[in-house]
Amino acid sequence: MSETPSYHYGVMARAIDYIGAERNAQPTLEDVAAATGLSPAHFQRIFSQWVGVSPKRYQQYLTLDHAKTLLAERFTLLDTAAETGLSGTGRLHDLFLRWEAMTPGEYAQGGAGLTLRWDWVETPFGEALLMVTDRGIAGLGFSSETGRVATLADMTARWPKAEFVQDGAAVAPQAAALFRAEGAASLHLIGAPFQIKVWEALLLIPTGHVTTYSEIAGAIGHPKAVRAVGTAVGRNPVSWLIPCHRALRKSGGLGGYHWGLPVKRAMLAWEAARLEAG
Repeated sequence: MSETPSYHYGVMARAIDYIGAERNAQPTLEDVAAATGLSPAHFQRIFSQWVGVSPKRYQQYLTLDHAKTLLAERFTLLDTAAETGLSGTGRLHDLFLRWEAMTPGEYAQGGAGLTLRWDWVETPFGEALLMVTDRGIAGLGFSSETGRVATLADMTARWPKAEFVQDGAAVAPQAAALFRAEGAASLHLIGAPFQIKVWEALLLIPTGHVTTYSEIAGAIGHPKAVRAVGTAVGRNPVSWLIPCHRALRKSGGLGGYHWGLPVKRAMLAWEAARLEAG
C-alpha cells in the first residue's frame, strides 16, 4: 500500500474519531490500533511519522481541555505579537516571505480576467484542493470531511467570473513548497478589504499558539465586529496557510471550522505535538 500523507491522515482520522468516542475509557495503543485496522506496531510507526510523539500524548492534544490549555498558556495578544516579531518564529511565516492581495477593484470584479489553475494534492490533513494564479497560491480547501464535489464548488464559487483550469503541472511546484519544503511559495490573497485585515491578523499567530475572535476584532480596530470577524475567518481561502484553525472561542471551545471540526482539531494537535517534539 502506498503510504502517502493523505493515507497517514486517513489512519489518524479514524484514530481521532475513536479516541473522541472512547475518551472516557482512555483507550490503549492496542485499542486504537485495532480501531484503525492496523497492528499496534504498524500504527505506532505511522503515527510517529505523522506526529512525532506517542499516541498517548497526542490523545491529550485532541481534547477540548487541550484547547482550553492553549488558550490559557499559549494565547497570543496580537498587538504584542506584531510589536515583538513573535510571529516570525512560525514555520509558515518563514516560508511565506512575501504575499500580496488583490485590490478592492479586482475583488469586486469577481475574478474576471483571472485564471486559477487547480488540482488535488496530498497533505498531512487529507486530500486538498490547491488553486494557484501566476502570482501565487490563491486557494486551499480540504475535502476529507466535505468531499471533492462540495470542496470544488465552494472554492470556485468565491470567484464566479474567473476561469478555472485543472493543471497539475502548474500546481505541483507550489504543493512541493508547501508540504515538502522544496522551493519557495507565495500567497495571492483574494478577498474584500475587511477580510484581508482579518487574514493579516491571523498571520501574526505563531505555530502552537491561539487567539480568539474578539481578540482579532480588537487587533484590526473593530472590537464590536466579532461576528463579522468570525465570518471572515470562515471565508479564508487558504486554510492552514493563513491559520484560521488557531482562532478559538473565549471559553476555549474550538468554535467552527469551514472544512470540518475534525480537521481543525487535527491541525491544532499536529502543530502542538510537533512544536513540543522539536
